Amino acid sequence: MTPITDLDTLHSHYGEAVPASKTKVVQAMTPMYRQWIDQSRFTVLSTVGPEGTDASPRGDDGSVVHVADDKTLWLPDWRGNNRIDCLRNIVRDNRVSLMFMVPGCNNVVRINGTAYLTADEQAREHFKRKNILPATVAVITIGEMYFQCAKAIMRSKIWNGEDESKSIPTAGQFIKEQKEDFEGEAYDKGYAEYAKPRMW
Repeated sequence: MTPITDLDTLHSHYGEAVPASKTKVVQAMTPMYRQWIDQSRFTVLSTVGPEGTDASPRGDDGSVVHVADDKTLWLPDWRGNNRIDCLRNIVRDNRVSLMFMVPGCNNVVRINGTAYLTADEQAREHFKRKNILPATVAVITIGEMYFQCAKAIMRSKIWNGEDESKSIPTAGQFIKEQKEDFEGEAYDKGYAEYAKPRMW
């Protein structure tokens, strides 16, 4: 396959950008974008660092971020696997992108900006759950935000309600593929109970 290596060649395969794709972009939170973000319980955080790129899913049982002001979001880092790939990237390169989703909604809201991490008590206390605090909070400055048109979600029919999980590998099977003596079936069967006290 022939790679496309210059912008002129790339542009030759596409027409002009749809005008609305540019006019919809804002540089700060508006009332409607805030309403949308407040409803979003799930986002994907994308970062870049010396080793390359990373994208990490983040979710909560309420709004996944706190809107501190019209230019600033707080994103808590709850317990996970401690790989901290995105966090290491933010410390070394503060560029971030986020993609917010709401179940049943075909639009996606995207934010590009910068971030830094803090372990300050005030920021962590804001997210307190069952006397548990996030380890750190990413303080995100909005550079631009806009909604993504619905076509990708419409094509994928991701919200159509069908359960397709029976036809794909489980987490236990993924691990067992790399570590033959791993008890993948027991891992999968017990994970929901294991995770309950470790959500926050």
